[in-house]
Amino acid sequence: MVEDGSEEEEGEAEGERGEMLGASQHNGFLPGKEAENGGPGGCAALGAGGIQLETRLSRRRLAVLAVFSCYSLVNAFQWIQYSSLNNVFVRFYGVSFTEIDWLSMVYMVAYVPLILPATWLLDARGLRLTALLGSGLNALGAWLKCASVAPGRYALTMAAQAVCAVAQVFILGLPSRIASVWFGPAEVSTACSVAVLGNQLGTAIGFLLPPVLVPNTPDDIDLMAHNISIMFYGTAIVSTLLFFLTGVVFEEKPKYPPSHSQALLQALPPEDYSYKQSIINLVRNVPFVLLLISYGIMTGTFYSVSTLLNQMIVTHYEGEEVNAGRIGLTLVVAGMVGSIICGLWLDYTKTYKQTTLIVYILSFIGMVVFTFTLDLGYLIVVFVTGGVLGFFMTGYLPLGFEFAVEITYPESEGTSSGLLNASAQIFGIVFTLVQGKLTTDYSPRAGNLFLCAWLFVGIILTALIKSDLRRHNVNSGIMNMDVKAVPVDNPVERETCTALKIQSDL
Repeated sequence: MVEDGSEEEEGEAEGERGEMLGASQHNGFLPGKEAENGGPGGCAALGAGGIQLETRLSRRRLAVLAVFSCYSLVNAFQWIQYSSLNNVFVRFYGVSFTEIDWLSMVYMVAYVPLILPATWLLDARGLRLTALLGSGLNALGAWLKCASVAPGRYALTMAAQAVCAVAQVFILGLPSRIASVWFGPAEVSTACSVAVLGNQLGTAIGFLLPPVLVPNTPDDIDLMAHNISIMFYGTAIVSTLLFFLTGVVFEEKPKYPPSHSQALLQALPPEDYSYKQSIINLVRNVPFVLLLISYGIMTGTFYSVSTLLNQMIVTHYEGEEVNAGRIGLTLVVAGMVGSIICGLWLDYTKTYKQTTLIVYILSFIGMVVFTFTLDLGYLIVVFVTGGVLGFFMTGYLPLGFEFAVEITYPESEGTSSGLLNASAQIFGIVFTLVQGKLTTDYSPRAGNLFLCAWLFVGIILTALIKSDLRRHNVNSGIMNMDVKAVPVDNPVERETCTALKIQSDL
């Protein structure tokens, strides 16, 4: 593959082939329909007249990835900013800790009923509109928070957080879609990791920055309100700027597909696509269902630990709110490093199941160690164990996305990612409520042991997943062919079409 230069330098014939290849904006299709009778949709990735179409990498892909990562960062920051200051907001709004916890859990609650409409919108209306909705709602929620800076306005800040939660629905499912549509086979897993990295970095900043911007001043509510307003207005300005950048940078897809697997999908006629059939195919895919549950357990555990971390730390180390934020930062930054390493490793080895299982086991071990060292009285130990836990637990997130895309190809990346995130939100709600209750009534150890038990179940489910790397097999099979004109009746073309049909029927 080579980088494309200016579009003006492209030959007329190449331009026609690029337009032909990018005609469809849809992924997913009715099983077998595209291959009937060897029609024009049967192997359209080879182009009209049997010409095998080239793939290229667009320079714009890096800007798209950067802008998405930034507005995903701001959305994650808004998710965790209340939890990292839960004792401050309890005093400011005059509500209970549970009500402050709901400011984080509303993200999880909103995601579950809205994910199917959001993934339908992504498939039917495309990447650009979905990105604009996510960044736009993110900015709107941030500005509404600015109006909630006054005691007694808890309902307004909850409404503002709910808007940000809806924005999240149009954000969390995009990393694997952006990676697949814009990046080539040798960099797709790394690109997905970087996209997820933005969200993790936002969580990290959400742990670190709010305690610095809004110190606990229980005897001076006016000063507290001033500090909160600085945080809210700063977030609103940044999120608005990113909304405008999204409008400038995002395009539906590059002129040329970045991989042969994308070429095959983009060449399918829109009428061959069925969102309902795509959902049915995913539900019938047993390896995906196992991954759906195990991913939900792992990510739900991370959500619960992130939401309740401040409460757990302050229980054993009174007055250490700032260090609690730093521990959260350590947990997430270590996970960011883990994400990048895992992404690079997947691009190099393609060992999806083995890597996922090993990271799952190490996350379980990290959770056990964190549980039994939390109350030793040494904050440095909590920093270390939190970092180890974060390295593996948050490093797992892009693994799940990419593994799902591999075992569900040619179904839409947005749909599989959306269902994974819906599972994570459901488990996150349940885990946060149960762990919060156990932590309040008994101790943080009781709540953490509850999570450890579920992580062990997740290890068993992950071990049962059959590794069927469909996307990788398509890319490998086509890339091993000679790049040349292929007659319509060539056996190679028929074999390629047959392979795609077989995979779509699974």
